[in-house]
Amino acid sequence: MVTIYFDLDGTLTNPKPGITRSIQYALKRLSLAVPSEDDLTWCIGPPLHASLQKLTGSAELADRALLLYRERFSDIGLFENEAYAGILDTLTTLAATTPRMFVATSKPAVYANRIVEHFGLKPYFERVFGSELDGTRVDKRDLLRYALDETKVDPTGAIMIGDRSHDVVGARANGMTAIGVLYGYGSEAELRDAGAHHICTAHPELLGHCVA
Repeated sequence: MVTIYFDLDGTLTNPKPGITRSIQYALKRLSLAVPSEDDLTWCIGPPLHASLQKLTGSAELADRALLLYRERFSDIGLFENEAYAGILDTLTTLAATTPRMFVATSKPAVYANRIVEHFGLKPYFERVFGSELDGTRVDKRDLLRYALDETKVDPTGAIMIGDRSHDVVGARANGMTAIGVLYGYGSEAELRDAGAHHICTAHPELLGHCVA
């Protein structure tokens, strides 16, 4: 019997408006160049501070940008988001044969839990694993190691599902099966280069890899 860990952004929900607009807000407050929402989609998924450092050019500005980002995201951006169409049906089918499912996201757990509950995803998951606001466990390798330890799951019987390379890298570093999805924000090349064991175009295809 497999245990499944799901990424959140780009895998269960589409967070583009909330994340990109909150980044724009932070950059504008710092009087920096403000890219369009489409030009900021590469920031969805990877640890945010690293993305902000690329955008601002320094660790110090990234620290300030992160605080400003959270200023908007915690009240507004959090809910500028939507569950992918049909994802609840896929989760319902998976839950019928998979007794243990979890969320494992680089997003701070304090936000991830609110999103999971707001969009009706909570009943499907035993627990939501996320990073801390101070950056602890923002690296997917560390996060999944912690999640596996906390849940006492054998990684050889565990699957990580996500849309970006860091999901795949984190899974493989911990001996898990890595499944990449293409309806999020990572490309097929990105996922294959990272070492995904399987790639699914749409979430219903996950059933073929996760249901015995």
